[in-house]
Amino acid sequence: MDKRIRVLLADAHHLVRAGLRSLLAAAAGIEIVAEAGDGRQALSLIEEHRPDVVLMDYQMPELNGLDATARSVVARPSSRVIILSMNTGEEAVLPALRAGASGYLAKDVSPAELELAIRAVARGETYLCSAISSCVVTGCLKGSANTLSSFERLTPRQREVLQLIAEGCSSKEIAKKLEISVRTAEMHRSQLMDALDIHDIAGLVRYAIRMGVISPAA
Repeated sequence: MDKRIRVLLADAHHLVRAGLRSLLAAAAGIEIVAEAGDGRQALSLIEEHRPDVVLMDYQMPELNGLDATARSVVARPSSRVIILSMNTGEEAVLPALRAGASGYLAKDVSPAELELAIRAVARGETYLCSAISSCVVTGCLKGSANTLSSFERLTPRQREVLQLIAEGCSSKEIAKKLEISVRTAEMHRSQLMDALDIHDIAGLVRYAIRMGVISPAA
């Protein structure tokens, strides 16, 4: 008997999730079990539904897909993650794989390749979409890019704070979202600025955009 592949969709945009759901509805043996609109909700729903595969958008509010993936693979390693992104460059693909993603897809892949990736990852394989250049694939296979990016060198908490700052949150709002004191939130903000040698909010926002944490329109 064939086992159905249980999939969770995590994307900030309802229309994107609706499109994915529609595409996968026609795929035999694939079932959508839940949808999440941000990274924190995705983690909660992964724990609740225990999907076989998670389609995780790279850019999401509250907690980006990269950090949500890293947390998910630790908490629920049987739920394998495929990152969805418009960026198929080495600076995006390698951090995603280092975070524990089992697959990486460009958002403009064909429905056939989407289904192929889900089935491959569900079997325990790693899948990189055809849009990813051969030099990136070579780097992934050889592990040649051992130097972590400045974003990866930040602590998970600093990355959370960076994203929330870039999304326009004050120290008080950050403290509330992360359930920490305002003083602790301000300490993380200061340490983040020191770590990046960026000492103004506008600079942090530009950096977050450059690292793909948020989109320019966020």
